[in-house]
Amino acid sequence: MAEAYVRYARILEIAGDIIRVEVPSTVHAEGDGPCFGDLALVEDPGGARSPAQVIALREESVTLQLFEGAKGISTRATVRFLGHAMQAPCSENVLGRVLRGSGEPMDGGPGLEQEPTVAIGGTSVNPMRRALPSRMIMTDVPMIDLFNCLVESQKIPVFSVAGEPFNAFISRVGIQADADIVVFGGLGLIFDDYHFFRSAFEEAGVFSRTVMFVNLASDPVVERLLVPDMALAVAERFAVEEGKRVLVLLSDMTAYADALKEVGISMDQIPSNRGYMGDLYSQLARRYEKACDFAHGGSVTILTVTTMPGNDVTHPVPDNTGYITEGQFYLHGGVIDPFGSLSRLKQLVIGSVTREDHGPLMNTLIRLYSGSREAEQKQAMAFELSTLDNKLLRFGRLFRERFMLIDVSLPLETALDLGWRTLAECFEPHELLMKQSLIDAYFPHDAAESTVGVSPMQ
Repeated sequence: MAEAYVRYARILEIAGDIIRVEVPSTVHAEGDGPCFGDLALVEDPGGARSPAQVIALREESVTLQLFEGAKGISTRATVRFLGHAMQAPCSENVLGRVLRGSGEPMDGGPGLEQEPTVAIGGTSVNPMRRALPSRMIMTDVPMIDLFNCLVESQKIPVFSVAGEPFNAFISRVGIQADADIVVFGGLGLIFDDYHFFRSAFEEAGVFSRTVMFVNLASDPVVERLLVPDMALAVAERFAVEEGKRVLVLLSDMTAYADALKEVGISMDQIPSNRGYMGDLYSQLARRYEKACDFAHGGSVTILTVTTMPGNDVTHPVPDNTGYITEGQFYLHGGVIDPFGSLSRLKQLVIGSVTREDHGPLMNTLIRLYSGSREAEQKQAMAFELSTLDNKLLRFGRLFRERFMLIDVSLPLETALDLGWRTLAECFEPHELLMKQSLIDAYFPHDAAESTVGVSPMQ
C-alpha cells in the first residue's frame, strides 16, 4: 500500500464492520482530509489490521467500511488514510486470473502489485464520445441471436429466480460470444458456483481471454460492493486503450443490492421500499451506464443476472433495473421465455447487419408460437381442435425443442434456415402470411424429405 499521508488516533464508534473516526474540521478546511472512496488502513496495537474505505464524510468525522471485519479492532486503533481510491490491476497479465473484490489474487498465482492500475468508480462516458450501437454480438443462442439480439454497448439483465440455470446460461454466453475479452464479476457466490464458472471457462478454452473478480458468500460484504466497479474499470480500460470488444458478466445484482442495504442499515440510514436505500436506482444506474460503444475505441457490453425474490418483477431491484437497462432476458422453467424477453436495441441490427428475412421470420415464428399456446389451452379444456390447431400444436413442440431449450447452440444463419424448415414442416406457404418474395427465396419446399439437426453444446 502507498504511504499514509495523515494519521488519526481516535476512533469514535465501532458498529459491526463500520467505524467512525474523528477528523478535526480544520483538516477539511485545509484540504488535507480524506475524500469519499479513499482507502485507509486500520491498525490495532494488538496486531489486528484491516483495510477500509471511506463511505461517508461529516464535518468532524469520517465513516469507514472495513474490508476484513472489525474482529480484533478496538477504539485504541489508528487509522492511516492512503490518499487514493481503490485501484484495480489492469494489464494483459490479469487475463486468465481470478481476483478477489479487493483486487488481490485468489487463484494461487503471482501477485499483481507491480502491474498498472486503474481507479474504480469513475463517472460514465461523455455522450459526445459514444457511438450509436450498430454491431451485433453473436452468441449462438437462438433465443438471443434470432429473437432478441445482443448489441454491442447494450446493458441488459437476465431476470430469473433462485434455482433456475441462470449461471449456466450466462457462462454459455460468455464462452460463445464473439467478444475479445470477457470480464466476469461474481457477487456473493457459493463455492460451487464459483467452481462452475471457472471450470466452464477453462474447459471451453476461453480462460486466457477472461478475468474473474469473485466475492464468495463467506467474504466481506464490502468486497461485494467493489466487484462491479472492479470489473467495469478493467473492462473500460481494455475498451478505451486497446480497442477491445469487452463483455462484462455480473451475477447477481440482487446480491449487490442486498449488500447496499446491509451497509446502509449499519450506518443508520433511513430505508425506503422493502428496506432498500433510497439511492438504489442511482447506485445501479451508475454501474449499468458504464456500457458504451466508444467512438474511437472498443465497446463495453453488460449482461447481468437479477434474481427476483418470489418471482416478483415489482421487487425494487428488478423494478429499478428495468428502468435503467435496454430490455431483459426472462429465464424461467429452464428456457428463455420469448414473451417476457425484450431487446430494445435489436431493431438497430436486424435486417441491416443480418439477413433480410431475419425480421419477418422472427415475427412469424413468435406469432405462430403464440397461436400454439392458445391451441394447447383449447386442448387442455377438451375443445374440438381444427386442422390449423393441430398444425400449431406440432409447431409449438418443434419450436421448444429446436430453439428454446437452454442447451441449444446454433449460429444465426443456421437458426434462420432451421426456422424456415420448421415452418415448412408444419404449414403450407399461404398459411404463413408473409411476403411472397421471401417465401420464394427461403421457403424449403423439400422440408418433408430432409431434416436439420440441432447440436446441443457439449
